[in-house]
Amino acid sequence: MLLYNKHKKNAKGNRILVSITVLGSAGPIRFVAYEEDLVASVIDTALKCYAREGRLPLLGSDFNDFILYCPMVGPEALSAWKGIGSLGARNFTLCRKPEEKNKVAKEGDGARKGGSFKAWINKSFSLRVSTN
Repeated sequence: MLLYNKHKKNAKGNRILVSITVLGSAGPIRFVAYEEDLVASVIDTALKCYAREGRLPLLGSDFNDFILYCPMVGPEALSAWKGIGSLGARNFTLCRKPEEKNKVAKEGDGARKGGSFKAWINKSFSLRVSTN
């Protein structure tokens, strides 16, 4: 019976120590994960560990807002549906996803319709009162 439970524990695969550096944070987050764990679940675990430790800057809890890079593999982000151990690397970098250009264009259109912040600032600076 004990032998059966031991095999059942290791049925998921080998465990690895993952080290994730968050940009702007003091140091890496380290935890144990299985080689077959998806990148998305590793990001979720990293965000939970980060929040539990009370680190700054505050990141949030939605793993869809973040991407994971492996500096040893290359500059492209890892696929969220790939196994974390498939690359053979153990050190990663967690970053926020860049904002899409479509969202920026939509926000810019709304600012032009209602007046822009830059125009308001310029107008307020031009209303200086002289002290002669």
